[in-house]
Parts: sequence; C-alpha cells; structure tokens
Amino acid sequence: MTAAVQAKPPFSDKYDLALARAYLEKHHRGLRRRLTTWRETHLAGRALKLAGNPESVLDMPCGAGRFWPVLASNPTRRLLAGDVSPAMLQIAAGAAEPAVLARFETLALMDAFALDLPDGAVEHVLCMRLLHHMATAADRLRILRELHRVARRGVTVSLWVDGNLQARRRMRQNARTTRADGYRRVVKRAVIEAELAQAGFVIRRRLDVLPGLSMLRLYVLDKV
Repeated sequence: MTAAVQAKPPFSDKYDLALARAYLEKHHRGLRRRLTTWRETHLAGRALKLAGNPESVLDMPCGAGRFWPVLASNPTRRLLAGDVSPAMLQIAAGAAEPAVLARFETLALMDAFALDLPDGAVEHVLCMRLLHHMATAADRLRILRELHRVARRGVTVSLWVDGNLQARRRMRQNARTTRADGYRRVVKRAVIEAELAQAGFVIRRRLDVLPGLSMLRLYVLDKV
C-alpha cells in the first residue's frame, strides 16, 4: 500500500450521534436543501430504472438512510446497506420506517476501501456523496475498484464535478483552504470519467441535480 492510499476514509471518525442526527436533519431544512434532497432522491430512483431495476442493491455508504424508501420501492429487491460510521447506522435505523428497515438483510459497518462482501454480491451498488471526499486519484480508484468487484452489473456514484456555477464558486474556496483530506472537493469531469474507465466501467448516463447550476452529478455505470 502506498502512502497516498488511505487505510480507511479520512472522515470516518467524524460522526458521533449528534453530528449524524444533524446530517439527517440538515437535508430537510431550508427550501434549497429540500429541493436538492427531492431532486437527488428522484435521480437515484431514475438511476436504478436506467440500471434495469436491479433485484439486489447495496447502499454504500448509506449515511442516514435518505435513499432507503427509493431502494425499497421495488417489493422484491434484496437490500443491503453499510457505512463506516456506527453513529450513521444507528441514526439511519432509528429514522427508517419499520417496514423499510425490515427489508434490509444486511445493515453493517463497512469500509468502502475494503468491502467485506464476496465478488458479485449484488447486482448494483448505490454510492452517493462519497467520492468527493477523496483528495487523490489513488483513493477514488481503490473505492471504484471495490464497487466494481462486488457489483455484478453496475454502479451508481455521485460526486461534485466542474462545469457549473456552484463548482466555480467551490473551486475558488478550495484553492484558499488548507484543510486536510476529507474536505469535500470538486473533481473535473474529464478526470473522474477517465478514472471510471480505468476502474472498469462505461457510463450509461450522466444525471445532473440542477444542470448548469448544481455541482452534484450522478453517474450510472455498467461494468465492462
């Protein structure tokens, strides 16, 4: 392992129960965040349809479980979820509707750099809001290759990309910061798309939360 590759996500010890609860609540606070949450959730559902309505999905990292109702909308789908934060898992389980929570056959601590799952464990992996925490190509590629390993057919990832109003503002902020790894960063579209190909994926569809405005993009990917 090279020095550039993290042993685990750099923000993995960030969340205690109070911060995990605040993370859940912030996505429903204020008009802008509610709109983004609605749009992001809608696109996650659209991504699964574009992926062929997979019969088994891993939500990794699951965070506070924001996408669980979308995942559970298919009544026959096998559901697995993981996160590196015990606090996030506890908040997600506590906030979920009992009928939705009961659908998950696995809800466990998982490290995106080394998923404790067999090859081809699920048809599809939903990986939302993780890659923009990774400062290096080595870290992003290690995660992407793990997702490729455990998914039989494809993966959906989201991250911040350039080419929009929010990204231009954020890149100016990033240029001024001295914060360490784990600070969220914009990744150039050409860079991440080359890394997706290097990890063994082809892009089925690009889905922007608010085209031209929002830096948050979903990539629906097929395994080569």
